[in-house]
Order: sequence, then C-alpha cells, then structure tokens
Amino acid sequence: MNFRSDNEAGAHPLILEAVRRAFTAGTAHSYGDDEWTHKVERRLREIFDHPGLVAYPVATGTAANVLALSCCTPPWGAIFCHPASHIAVDEANAPQFYTSGSQLVHVDGKDGKIDPRRLADMLAQPVYGVVHHPQPAAVSITQATECGTAYSPEEIAGLSTSARRHGLKLHMDGARFANALSYIGCAPSELTWRAGVDVLSLGATKNGAMAAEVVVFFDRELAREFEFRRKRGGHLFSKMRLLSAQLDAYFADGLWLANARHANAMARRLVAGLTALKGTSLLYPVHANEIFIALPAHIHDALEEAGAQYHPWPSDRPGERAFRLVTAFDTDPTMVDRFLSIAKTAE
Repeated sequence: MNFRSDNEAGAHPLILEAVRRAFTAGTAHSYGDDEWTHKVERRLREIFDHPGLVAYPVATGTAANVLALSCCTPPWGAIFCHPASHIAVDEANAPQFYTSGSQLVHVDGKDGKIDPRRLADMLAQPVYGVVHHPQPAAVSITQATECGTAYSPEEIAGLSTSARRHGLKLHMDGARFANALSYIGCAPSELTWRAGVDVLSLGATKNGAMAAEVVVFFDRELAREFEFRRKRGGHLFSKMRLLSAQLDAYFADGLWLANARHANAMARRLVAGLTALKGTSLLYPVHANEIFIALPAHIHDALEEAGAQYHPWPSDRPGERAFRLVTAFDTDPTMVDRFLSIAKTAE
C-alpha cells in the first residue's frame, strides 16, 4: 500500500518494450537527429494542434523547468511563481543557477494557484527599466499544482493576459499535465498555447515513463537558444533515441491519457472512502492524483501498523495531522480497497 509518490511507481510495459526496441534497432544518428526524436515532435504537433511547435526531450523535470525558464529571462530578470511551486521549493536554486542569477518572486494564492489579482498588482509596480530592480521577465505556473488542483483554461488565460500586458512569458510546469488534462477534459491546446502558454515542461516520468520529459515551445523564437543551453547545461544526450523512444510510446494511442485517467480514478476512489470516515477532512480539492487529507490519530496509526506508506504534510489548522497520498498509473484497485478497509475498521 504505497501512496508515497508517483515517482515510486515503475514504468509501463509498453514504454519498456519501446526502449528495448530502440536499444536493439542497430545504429542511429546521435544527439536527437534520429527517427524517434523527430517522431515525438510530429506527434506533439498533432496532439497540440500546433504545426509550428518545437520539442526537446530531457531526462528530468528539473532540467525541463530550468532550461525552459533560462530561455524566458535574462540574468537580471524576475520569475513570478507560487511559493509552493516546484521551482521555488524542490529544485535547490537550479532556476537561479541555469538562468545565471534571476530572482524568484512568490505570488501566493489559494489551493496552490497564483492569485490573478495579486499577480496583476505585482506586475503593475513601477520597476520596468529601473536599473536598481530585477526586471519582470516570466510567470511560471504548475499544472496540476503542488496542492493537486488544476488551472482551468480561463484561469490560465487570465494570468497570461497580465503577463503579456507587461511583455512577460508564461511557462507551465507540467510534471502532472496529463492528470490535469484528464480532470479538465478539454483539448491539450486549450490548456496551453490557446490560453497563452509560451513554453510547457511536459512530464512523463511520473506517469509511466522511465526517465523522460519534453520541453515544448509554442513560441519558436523563444526556443532560439535552447539547444545551446541544453548542451551547456549537460542535458544533451548522445543516445537521445532512448529518451525519445519512451516519449514515442507514451504519446502513442493515448497511453499518456489512459495512464492519467487511471491514476485520477484511483485518487477519487480513495477520497470517496476516506472522506466518509468521521474526523477526516481534505486540505484542498482533489482534481488530479494527489490527496491532502487530515486523518484522526487512531486511523493513521492503524494504517501505519498495517504497512501503508504515505507522507506527513503540514496543515495550517492547529493540532491537525495531515498527510499526502499519491496514486499512479499502476495503482492496484485492490490495494486502494485494502487501505480503505483498514481505515474503516479503525474508525
């Protein structure tokens, strides 16, 4: 009963088989000039209904985020993000390192989302062209957020309008983009470039890949320096086909969405059972595959004794013990039901 993280899940068999075929296919051109990498870009152009996009595979979500952002800001720039965002909390100053010194500016908001009014007010400050101040350069949002919620197309468009009014670029950290897309139920284009997103860090590792992400530029001009930045940063793989083979299988026949739908469904199954128990309460709405919930001590103790695994989580409510549970593409429904049975028995 492991609900610690979707990073702890394995890889989908179809993706493993795709990597095996790429391994045994003989020689192939290196550094991304191979049929798998070209095919991934073609697939993404179809998926996002954008014939002009360019896509670059990388191996980690941090690399995807920071290399994308390095194309959005000068060293003296400011990147506006939620204080709970991955780039602010979990990337060990990698954004500042790869952008050669830009500043992260926190814009708080409910349920892990940037508050649009706060952003508009902060972007309206008279700092533009003033040499003493960092220059606003980019806004970064997370989809789904670190609180497990999803931005709607309208919410993204609102943030994009504020960003564009002042000449800023909009970056999306899409480590769990497939889960958010599955919840929202719209076309990928509506949740990205049609809503004003300039560059997307599109995740696959949390959703069935071994180790593969892809940076998707909807603004080709913004990608002009990316290849040099990726090489300079040590993230250009010589045998790129082994990353791209994962992504090719991931996007083929809608596997990425099927995986996300299953993870989301398992989260809903958990939520339905847990919230029916006395003394439990959700910290945030559950939109994707992350659950943040307060549990009574006797229920938590029973689950822990039975070997269930999940992370403690801070709560703003005094005296409350909260936890994070994450489901994945391969979460077994019987494991969910066992977890709920133990919790119910302890009630």
